[in-house]
Amino acid sequence: MPRLPLSDFLTASAEAPIFDARAPLEYAQGHIPGAVSFPIFSDDERAQIGTTYKRVSQDKAVLLGLDFFGPKMSQMVKQAQKLAPNKEVRLHCWRGGMRSGAMQWLLELAGFKVHLLDKGYKDYRRWALAEFDRPRPLVVLGGLTGSGKTDVLHALTRRQQPVLDLEGLAHHKGSSFGAIGQAPQPTTEQFENELAWALHQVPADAPRLWVEDESRTIGSVAVPGPLYQQLRQAPLVVLEVPRAVRVQKLADEYGRHDPAALAAAILRLRKRLGGLVTKDAMGAIGEGDMEKMVTLVLDYYDRTYTHGLEGRPDVVRVPTDTCDPETNAELVLAALPKP
Repeated sequence: MPRLPLSDFLTASAEAPIFDARAPLEYAQGHIPGAVSFPIFSDDERAQIGTTYKRVSQDKAVLLGLDFFGPKMSQMVKQAQKLAPNKEVRLHCWRGGMRSGAMQWLLELAGFKVHLLDKGYKDYRRWALAEFDRPRPLVVLGGLTGSGKTDVLHALTRRQQPVLDLEGLAHHKGSSFGAIGQAPQPTTEQFENELAWALHQVPADAPRLWVEDESRTIGSVAVPGPLYQQLRQAPLVVLEVPRAVRVQKLADEYGRHDPAALAAAILRLRKRLGGLVTKDAMGAIGEGDMEKMVTLVLDYYDRTYTHGLEGRPDVVRVPTDTCDPETNAELVLAALPKP
């Protein structure tokens, strides 16, 4: 069967959706960005086949797989026709073996043009992890909590600056409050998959790649070690926004969210905040006094971030009296020499 190397597979016709023939649990753990789950076996069926392969024989496992596959073939073709009306698809399983081979046979029998990924999803994972070892022209945007760093990154994007939005990919803003108002976080594997693809989209000749200053973990996902080391050694541009401005910005943002979610975030910090501050912050939430709550919590975050700046190389400080992202985008661009 003709097989495409990964580079050709990823750049094939955009009108040919990527079908992932692995089981739903495999897909949920991690998949090629944009791929559609199109399993040949359910999770339970896959488990039964694997057990039969190990305890009985490969031949029996194949026959069991055919028993599962046969009754579903007609429905699979109908589903494929809905997902790919042009009747052209890209297809893969774990390593380009029997599952994708069987699915290719079925779809080609039904008149589809099928591009099969050589070596399967396993090859995408190998490629994705290798992406994090490549040197990148990172410039890190830092600043105390409430400085509006993510908004500035978006403003830089509007100025045609290459930006890597780690928090956007992680669906988390990095603090104890970071999950509030966000979609559920991906698995670390899927975060890596999306991150590698985002890095791959950056032009090879880009003189800079802007990224927000982050901890190694963003909520439940982790920034890959090689990329994190580059981030820690890259030039750091620190926005210096007055505390009162930051308090007002955060109070406005969190005032729109569920008080119960805010209280849960405070309780996760209680060991670091101390009993009295935790009690006062919880009381402020109950009274709807977001400015007081933010002021109490900000002391902890400011101390933590300031301590983390110690020993960082190439720090450029950019004073500003506003959180306006358009203004601050211009300021951070002006603070660096032209590439």
